[in-house]
Amino acid sequence: MPTGKVKWFDADKGFGFVTGDTGEEVYLHSSALPSSVTTVKSGTRLEYGIADGRRGKQALSVRILNEGPSVVRATRKPAEEMGELVQDLVNVLDNTTGQLRKGHYPKPEQSKKIAALLRRVADDFDA
Repeated sequence: MPTGKVKWFDADKGFGFVTGDTGEEVYLHSSALPSSVTTVKSGTRLEYGIADGRRGKQALSVRILNEGPSVVRATRKPAEEMGELVQDLVNVLDNTTGQLRKGHYPKPEQSKKIAALLRRVADDFDA
């Protein structure tokens, strides 16, 4: 079976293209992806079958060999800096826990800051 890398893939439109190791470009429809996969990143290595479609070569029965590099992972904060952020977050949440146990939610502006901080930390961990 041929192998190649995802050139680009648009999850909203449900298709993209693969550049084979031989340089041949092949159409990739989302229906050819494994059932548990809905999208693939550029640079992801694939193994696939090829069939002649209405508009040329089309990938079939795709198997993901390895995922492409993560831009987010390459640009996330160093672990030491994340350790400090997490400690600050724990302190903020400890203070908030005390308020909640007394039956009071934080003020709206403080709630927004806490939510934004949680999202930023989660994004860095999720990379």
